[in-house]
Amino acid sequence: MLTQRTICAIASAAALLVAALVPIMTTAMAADEAKYPDLRGQWNGVLRTRPGLPGQPSFDPGKPWGKGQEAPLTPEYQAVLESNIKSQAQGGVGDWLGASCLGMGMPLIAYGFEPMEFIVTPETTYVLINWIEHNRRIYTDGRDWPTEIEPTMTGYSIGRWIDEDNDGRYDMLEVETRGFKGPRHYDAGGLPLHHDNESIFKERIYLDKNDKNILHNEITVIDHALTRPWTMTRDLRRNPNSRPAWREFNCQENNPYVTVGKEMYFLSADGLLMPMRKGQPAPDLRHFQETRK
Repeated sequence: MLTQRTICAIASAAALLVAALVPIMTTAMAADEAKYPDLRGQWNGVLRTRPGLPGQPSFDPGKPWGKGQEAPLTPEYQAVLESNIKSQAQGGVGDWLGASCLGMGMPLIAYGFEPMEFIVTPETTYVLINWIEHNRRIYTDGRDWPTEIEPTMTGYSIGRWIDEDNDGRYDMLEVETRGFKGPRHYDAGGLPLHHDNESIFKERIYLDKNDKNILHNEITVIDHALTRPWTMTRDLRRNPNSRPAWREFNCQENNPYVTVGKEMYFLSADGLLMPMRKGQPAPDLRHFQETRK
């Protein structure tokens, strides 16, 4: 049986060991953290600079959305775009899911339409998105692609950190993302990705060499709706406030669009359904019995 003196001696030795290890562990963690770029803070997207619907992002931020993007679409998917544009002109939304708050998916979630935050660990880089999709996980632990991927709007991302200038610090994150469900679009104008959902996105994410408050994301889209890979560089700017406000965003709150079956309707200020387009049929009310007075 251990005496009280022996127990106290063991406890003291354990405390001394922990006290000795803490500085070593702290130093190791600090050294490991120093290998990665400083991505702390709140990042906001730079939206387009040319005419278009105000406040709405597009893949090429220097061009209007929809047809103005001049995407290298196949004839089949140029027709899909035209159909979506026609639907919007008639008061509809085409096959755009964003109006129903059902998700944006890649690549739209990478635009920084709402504030973003990066949390870097050796195994995973987390991208917190203050929007409909709330996060991305970019696995950097050396894993290979799984045999099966459960399709999601955001996809499955595998990345690797690169030390381009061999100075002992990582300065670029290369990411590949695949494994999607849809339909997904480049923007709310209805510019479509292929409905087979076999899109592949390759990203090169890095801080600007002259301004560490600018983060570049070079996105290359490989998609069967395109005649060739389409590459665009988008920028995020770091909020200079070290304690930024993170506003709550709930897409369904005050959302006036209501989907019933395959039809979308508009909710008026008095809480009544209105048609979105001329001649739109009313919802099927067969399961409701009219109240008789």
